[in-house]
Amino acid sequence: MSIEVQNVSKSYGTQKALDAISFSIKKGEIVGFLGPNGAGKSTLMKILTTYINADEGTATVNGFDVVTEAKNVQLSVGYLPEHNPLYLDLYVREYLEFNAQVYKVAKSRIEEVIQLTGLNVESHKKIGQLSKGYRQRVGLATALLHNPDVLILDEPTTGLDPNQLVEIRNVIKNVGKNKTVFLSTHIMQEVEAICDRVIIINNGKIVTDKKLEKLVSDIKEQIIEVEFDQALDVSLLVAFSELIAHHNLRDNHWELSFATEEDMRPLVFDFAQQNQLKILQLSLKSKNLEEIFREKTKGK
Repeated sequence: MSIEVQNVSKSYGTQKALDAISFSIKKGEIVGFLGPNGAGKSTLMKILTTYINADEGTATVNGFDVVTEAKNVQLSVGYLPEHNPLYLDLYVREYLEFNAQVYKVAKSRIEEVIQLTGLNVESHKKIGQLSKGYRQRVGLATALLHNPDVLILDEPTTGLDPNQLVEIRNVIKNVGKNKTVFLSTHIMQEVEAICDRVIIINNGKIVTDKKLEKLVSDIKEQIIEVEFDQALDVSLLVAFSELIAHHNLRDNHWELSFATEEDMRPLVFDFAQQNQLKILQLSLKSKNLEEIFREKTKGK
C-alpha cells in the first residue's frame, strides 16, 4: 500500500481532530479527501508528511513508518500545503535549483518538472511576479522535484480563478498517471473530474470511503424539478408514496425527491393532470457529489 492509516487519533487540547480513523490507499490511486472546515483533513496530511505526530495509532507511507522512519517518508512524499510557502524574490529556476540542492537531485530534473507543470513560459520571472495559478505550479513543481511516489496536496486550487483551476487540475491529473495522489479540496467538481475514490471525514471520523463510481451508482434516489402554472397545494403530494422530500425553489417551481430508481416523471405528469395543474417545465436531476457531501456531513 502507498498509504496505510490505522486507528489514528489526534487532539488539540480538548478538541479531538482525528478519532481513530483507518484507511489504505493503493499505488496509483487518486483519492479525494473531503470534509468541512475543521474536520481534520489538514491534521491528517501533516501526520502523513511527518510535520506532526499522532497521539495514537500508526501510519505508513510507501511502507515507511511516519514516526520511526520519517526521513524515508519525506523522500517518498511530494507535499503541497494549503498555504504554499515560496520565496517571492527568487526567480522560478533559482528557487527550483535551491530545492534541487536540498533534495540532492540532478539539475536536469528542474527542466523536467518545469515542462511537466507548464511553467516554461513563466520560468524566467521572479515568483513574486507570477499569478496565483503559476505560484501553485511552482509549489507543485517543487513537490515533484525528487520524483516522489506519493503526492499529498492540501487544497491545491484554493483561490484560483476558473481558468487557473482547470489548468492545475489537468496538471494534477497528468502527474497522477504514474503516482499515488491524496488531495483535499472543497471543490466537488475537482474531485469528480480527477479522483478515482472519495473519503469523506466529519468531526474527525470517516463517514464515507468509496470509489467515486460506486458512490454515485449506490444512490437510490431520484430528484425531479417541476414548474407548475399555478400554486401547488402541498397536501396533495401524499399521493406519492415514494416521496421523501419536497422543496419550493421559487414561485411554482418545485424540487421533488423520491426514494426509487423508477422514472417518476410520468407519474408527476399524471398527478398534474388529476389536479388541474399544467406543467411548464419538467426535468430529471442527477444527484451530484456536492449533495452527497452535504448529506454525509450535515448535522453531525
